[in-house]
Amino acid sequence: MERTILHLDLDTFFVSVERLVNPSLEGKPVVVGGMSDRGVVSTCSYEARRFGVHSAMPMRMARQLCPQAVYIRGDMELYSRYSRLVTQIIADSAPVYEKMSIDEHYLDLTGMDRFYGCLQWSHELRERIIRESGLPISFGLSENKTVSKIATGEAKPNGELQVVPPRVHAFLDPLPVGKIPMAGEKTCARLYAMGVQTIGVLRQLPVLAVEQVLGRNGIELWKRANGQDATPVRPYRERQSVSAEHTFEQDTIDVAAIRRRLAGMVERLAFDLRRQGRLTGCVAVKIRYANFDTHDRQQRIPYTAFDHVLQQTVTGLFDRLYDRRMMIRLVGVRFSELVGGRPQLDLFEDHSELQQLYAALDHIKTRFGASAITYGNTLN
Repeated sequence: MERTILHLDLDTFFVSVERLVNPSLEGKPVVVGGMSDRGVVSTCSYEARRFGVHSAMPMRMARQLCPQAVYIRGDMELYSRYSRLVTQIIADSAPVYEKMSIDEHYLDLTGMDRFYGCLQWSHELRERIIRESGLPISFGLSENKTVSKIATGEAKPNGELQVVPPRVHAFLDPLPVGKIPMAGEKTCARLYAMGVQTIGVLRQLPVLAVEQVLGRNGIELWKRANGQDATPVRPYRERQSVSAEHTFEQDTIDVAAIRRRLAGMVERLAFDLRRQGRLTGCVAVKIRYANFDTHDRQQRIPYTAFDHVLQQTVTGLFDRLYDRRMMIRLVGVRFSELVGGRPQLDLFEDHSELQQLYAALDHIKTRFGASAITYGNTLN
């Protein structure tokens, strides 16, 4: 059966939320990120982009390029709240959806054209999101994730674009190779060195030649240039949580030891999230007492994958949950409401050293194993 995949992407999401809270920002160049020269740009408005400002740029450079912009320190709690609102609207309407990141969703509408026009249905959903959230959003509609995502990029800002199967090659061919989602800077540089500037030129190359230059990833890139992508829309609830539990050899009331155990679980789970490029929006702590009574408590948080934020949340939940002063048999931690994204979303503050620390820790753990380096509060 021919698939129909819808891709929804909130336009300049952080900026749009700030404008919703403060309408005087409308039409002005706006930059969201760390406020000091050591900070980086998280996102910026289209007005700021005209001056050359872009995400991940040092804030110092952004101020030089666009001194007249309004600079705002981000508020992840506020953005998370609006992200959840949009997700709830989609969940109320869509048969199958996948939340890819804080501002991006895929929907599988396959078969719905028998009962509704998929384009009309998508248009009505987009209108509802705009009406109920107040946020601009764009969509692309086509036969797979790759083409739909590229179509969304071409529909921005605040637009809609359908690419029907017979038009896929005609749509993709003139576009730069950098429009393919998996084509990063290094990949594009290699392709440019080969004289490959557009998706159409890449599509017409022999697949073996692309593989020789780019390795195994080159095959997948070539397929996507040809409009081929069999990646399914994975239901959001299918991979909604990660968790860890520990049963003590002997029931214990040693709170310090219990907190060390919880800290170790948080560290491992958070590292796994960062390695997978995921964030959590909800934290839960579980306690099972010696008499097998089991209790848990959870808390929604701004999306994150940083140990120091999650450790603080888990400690607070445990302190509120453990009020019976009974012997404990088991403790557990669960991170749920997982979405794709970089943990740097948290660091609108000017913590360049903290970002570097996490990068160094993750590099060591990736190379030598997750237990190669750990925090002192997890050790006896």
